[in-house]
Amino acid sequence: MIEIKNVHKSFGDLHVLKGVDLTVEKGEVISIIGSSGSGKSTLLYCINALEPIQGGQIIVDGTDVHAKETDVNKLRQNIGMVFQQWNSFPHLTTLENVALAPKIVAGKSEQQADEIARKQLEHVGLGDKLDVYPNKMSGGQQQRLAIARALAMEPDYMLFDEVTSALDPELVGEVLDTLRLLSDEGMTMILVTHEIGFARDVSDRVAFFRDGVIEEIGPPSQVLQDSQSEHTRQFLSNVR
Repeated sequence: MIEIKNVHKSFGDLHVLKGVDLTVEKGEVISIIGSSGSGKSTLLYCINALEPIQGGQIIVDGTDVHAKETDVNKLRQNIGMVFQQWNSFPHLTTLENVALAPKIVAGKSEQQADEIARKQLEHVGLGDKLDVYPNKMSGGQQQRLAIARALAMEPDYMLFDEVTSALDPELVGEVLDTLRLLSDEGMTMILVTHEIGFARDVSDRVAFFRDGVIEEIGPPSQVLQDSQSEHTRQFLSNVR
């Protein structure tokens, strides 16, 4: 379980998160929607301890993420994160890219790490690209490579930050299909996304962020089709 309790986050004088409360149950898929600058991506960075918080608590499986005694590197092994940009190592093949963290971080042998990498690359539909370098792959394939890299650490939670925003429209579908697969397998996921149809199809709940707070949250049928907030309705009318 991920518990987010009254979380505040500022960048200097800019108050980005203004008391966010959210509980994510095991196996749940939550999509976060909202305008740019509303705090959506910042929340993901705070969950993974990539950004400090100024107030509140984030607790993952009983561990206070931002407590001084927390081993952040160990915590991140259990919380995979995939960013807008895929950030692969250009001088390594896909197999080497995915095997790197299991070897360096988890201390796996080269053989074990390669087995994990093969499994996860096949998992995301790249089993035929093991010896290919990232610059020879499409954007969609590189984003699936990034997902395989995160999965190689066998996390219990996955965070996705607008993973289709940098892709050409014709490549978006293959990445969304990979996320659907993870959802069907029961992976606990928080997705910041502008793909409203996808959020409707895969989410257990959808949260609408506005001005640093969750203005509305509920089942997709409620938030996306029968929203109680005028701001939610206005946002949806602009993105559809």
